[in-house]
Amino acid sequence: MILAGVAAVVPTGTVLVVEDLDTGEHYIEQPVENGSTVGLEYMHSVEKSRVYDEYRVEGQTLVNTRMEFESYGWGLPARVNVTNVNGTLVYDPPEPITELETLSVSPGRIANHTLIVEDQQYDLVAETNANDVRIHIERRTMTDILL
Repeated sequence: MILAGVAAVVPTGTVLVVEDLDTGEHYIEQPVENGSTVGLEYMHSVEKSRVYDEYRVEGQTLVNTRMEFESYGWGLPARVNVTNVNGTLVYDPPEPITELETLSVSPGRIANHTLIVEDQQYDLVAETNANDVRIHIERRTMTDILL
């Protein structure tokens, strides 16, 4: 009996969760592990050009490791060294750009936000009906999985 209780609270894995900022409703739950790649791709609202932010899962942290963009604009790094790869500006610094426990996103119909977890793509606008969301990593136990 004690063994069953211990198994119920021992973490069994991690899941990337996209949940409604106001209600907490889960729209997407995707298993991830340390080193998994998570990307957020969208159209810059002013520049009307593609932006891609790449994150690496480290425990329950999303580590922003890379950015790709096609032109400079508000909110994009203008004072960093970038590499031009076939017309795309790539910011790929040796140190993390930032580390986040939670990533808040307002999926927009014009921006057309897409979440990419490894090779799986999610249309955030369609999945969330354009509601504001928070993206984070949760540890799951056997109890969580069974419920």
